[in-house]
Amino acid sequence: MNEQSQLARIADMPAPGRAWNYLKLSGPGWLQGAMTLGGGSAITSLTLGAVYGYELLWVQPVSMLIGCIMLFALSHQTLSTEERPYQAFRKHVHPSLAWLWAVSALLSSIIWGFSHYPLSAGMFEELISVVIGFDIRSDGGVQREIYLFVLAVIVWGVCATTAWHYGRGGRTVFLFENAVKILSGLIVACFSWVVIESSLKGQVDWSAVWRGYIPTSLPSDSDGLVTVMAALGTAVGINMTFVYGYTLLNRNWGRAHRELARYDIVIGLVLPYLLVTGLMSIAAAGVLHGGEATLTGRLNPETATRLFAEAGISELGSRLIFSLGILGMAAGSLVMHMLCCGSAAAELFGWEHHSRRYQLALLLPTPAVLGVFLWSSMGPYVILPTSAICGFLLPVAYLGWFWLNNSESYLGTDMPRGQRRIVFNVAMLMCIATVLASVIYTTIVKLSGA
Repeated sequence: MNEQSQLARIADMPAPGRAWNYLKLSGPGWLQGAMTLGGGSAITSLTLGAVYGYELLWVQPVSMLIGCIMLFALSHQTLSTEERPYQAFRKHVHPSLAWLWAVSALLSSIIWGFSHYPLSAGMFEELISVVIGFDIRSDGGVQREIYLFVLAVIVWGVCATTAWHYGRGGRTVFLFENAVKILSGLIVACFSWVVIESSLKGQVDWSAVWRGYIPTSLPSDSDGLVTVMAALGTAVGINMTFVYGYTLLNRNWGRAHRELARYDIVIGLVLPYLLVTGLMSIAAAGVLHGGEATLTGRLNPETATRLFAEAGISELGSRLIFSLGILGMAAGSLVMHMLCCGSAAAELFGWEHHSRRYQLALLLPTPAVLGVFLWSSMGPYVILPTSAICGFLLPVAYLGWFWLNNSESYLGTDMPRGQRRIVFNVAMLMCIATVLASVIYTTIVKLSGA
């Protein structure tokens, strides 16, 4: 049975059967999940719970709802027309906006790699220390920096090999996509264990948890407000918006895959994101809130493993689970950064996708391995301008998708109509308004020095 016949058969099944069969065929949604569930999401989730308790549990679900609605629109557009998103943006919206979108996605993928490689190297170092007992952290100095650089290069090699082969199919892509699924499941299972054990010990206030998922409050401090507003606008970042359509086309998906794509987003991105971030925040709120973590607003691996220790997992197991999970999440993000750079460069310079030049463009984030030496000094200087530029251009991308979703010259008979069009337009406009508000507010606060 060919894939289109298989999809037609699945579409006639009841919802549970469809979900199970679509899970086996899913892929691009999990890659989006790998990109957004990087180390930043993990630490942010733990910090939100540790610092604010259950108060802000609503932030990440609302953030993901915004991204989900917009990715639904992009998948419908891309799979209906099978036209590359950049070219659609260029022809039907405006060439200069398409150029800004691609450049911003490319630059953000390179710059954020400078933070992900130090994180990956640190987790790799922790993993080696747990497994074989080799540890030079007490020595510090140049020797340790060189050691971390070597580990970062190893991570880069694995990620580059995966990105190099992506789009060709084969064993490398199969292993990568399934590793993402397994690691996501592992993280969910482990933090579920923590939450269950904490509940049995009376450490989780479930009435406060349910109230925390209702957006009725905001933090009173400026740092908390900026964190909330930034999260609302960046759960699905601008590089994710760019690369997603190309991962669909790389899988040779088309019109027949539109329903699969919607399930794929929910199964591979939305559910893992909500489960991982929610469980992390609940666990941190139950175990760490009110303790030392609230004084610093920061969490390190040693502090985070307390969550697992509270659930009865040994210190060895806690360190192993945390380091392996964060390493996998960060490496998944790095692969997606490479794929984004390849797609963006190919579109900007008119190269064929999967050509030799495209493959070399996949390596544009390579200098980011120097982040193990540079990030502590360069981070403060590039985070703000990068976030500001990408933040302002994200609403532009969303507005472009809104325009395309209502363009009959682009979508033809596939343009949403009637009540479906009204509902989807209202949802998209609400998303755009929320993202614009987050960008404007965050910028005002930053400029005022609050």
